[in-house]
Amino acid sequence: MSRISLTAALTAAVLAAVTACTSTKTTAGNGDEVELVHSGKLTTCTHLPYMPFQYKKGKEVVGFDVDLVDLIAKDLDVEQEIVDTPFEGIQTGEDLNASKCDLAAAGMTITSVREKNLDFSRPYFEATQALLVKKGAEYDSLDDLEGKKLGVQQSTTGEEYAKKHADGAKTVQFEDLGLLLTAVKTGKVDAGINDNGVLYDYAKKNPDTEVTTEFDTGEQYGIGVRTGNDALREQIDKTLKKAKSDGRYDKLYKKWFGKEPAK
Repeated sequence: MSRISLTAALTAAVLAAVTACTSTKTTAGNGDEVELVHSGKLTTCTHLPYMPFQYKKGKEVVGFDVDLVDLIAKDLDVEQEIVDTPFEGIQTGEDLNASKCDLAAAGMTITSVREKNLDFSRPYFEATQALLVKKGAEYDSLDDLEGKKLGVQQSTTGEEYAKKHADGAKTVQFEDLGLLLTAVKTGKVDAGINDNGVLYDYAKKNPDTEVTTEFDTGEQYGIGVRTGNDALREQIDKTLKKAKSDGRYDKLYKKWFGKEPAK
């Protein structure tokens, strides 16, 4: 082991010890103890903006995911605290392992690769990929983008889909959704690929853009927790199941998407 790696290992050990000392436990609805990073708070890692799932409205972070996690926090008798962090650290599980947060709610698709890095709750949202263009642009498929610029958000399933199915397009990578959407609107790229929920929301508020097609990828969003954090994962599942059965989920869905989910 080199001097640098030894120092890094010692630093990690110290941080882990400090985190362990500052963590706290609360009782879940099933009677199990849930360990939280901070006392009285359910800390959520997300990546802004990802409207309408999570975004800033004034000084407050709001959105569909935010409201869902508030339900979980209420069942734990704590308040939700949100941490905005790069998506890469979320999907790799690094933020959860470093105790930056208790859970990750970031419009995140459940994939086999991500399941190696973290544990997911039961699915809470059906999604698929879609194509956003400037109004009137005749790009109805990825084949239409031969030689054109296609915007993708880094570390997303949209980027992966483009790599496999848009060989003729020139992909342009963006760090977050906001930059990608602006690039389509201003003509910096000819089209952008991302999840249908966020693209339809953007097109509704920006009528000079439109969604021209969807790609049936059969994706589902899940809430992530540190691998092995079964107590918190089970509480999340319990809250989601109850919210779907008592109508609260449908109410939040209609609030953010203008209609109730398909049955």
